[in-house]
Amino acid sequence: MFLLDTNICSAVINCVPAAIASFEEYSDSSIALSATVMGELIDMAARSERQGANFQQIWTFLDAFVIHPIDAETAEIYGQLKAAVFDRYAPKDRKQRRRTKLESLGIGDNDLWIAATALQHRLTLITADRDFDRLAPLCNLTIDTWL
Repeated sequence: MFLLDTNICSAVINCVPAAIASFEEYSDSSIALSATVMGELIDMAARSERQGANFQQIWTFLDAFVIHPIDAETAEIYGQLKAAVFDRYAPKDRKQRRRTKLESLGIGDNDLWIAATALQHRLTLITADRDFDRLAPLCNLTIDTWL
C-alpha cells in the first residue's frame, strides 16, 4: 500500500514516463492520498494560469483514490513527530529553540502531516522530496520514489 506525495501526483498527472510506469504497476486500490496532498494539488491548480483545465485534471485524478483525512490519530502522530524533529534538529538552547521555525530545520509542516498520514495507515510514502529523509531516522516511515 502506498501514499503518494504531491510531487509524485504531479509527475503522474504530467505523464512523466518513470512515474507512469510505476503507477501502472500497481492497482488503484493499493494507492492512496492524504487530505494534505489533495489541498496542495488544489492550491497548485488555483494558482495556475489554466485554472479550468487544471482543476478538471486534478478532480479527475483525485476521484481515483481513497483520500485519508486528518483525524485525531493523525494529529497525535503529527505532534509526536514534530516534537521528535525539534528534539533531533533544533538548537538545544531553550531561547534559540523557541524562535526556531520548523522550515528552518529542513522540514515543511505539510510534509509532517503527509508523513503522519503514511505512518497512521502503515503506507509506504512515494516521494521525490528529500526532506522526508530527515524524518526516516525518527520514526518507521518507509520511503520510496517512482522517479
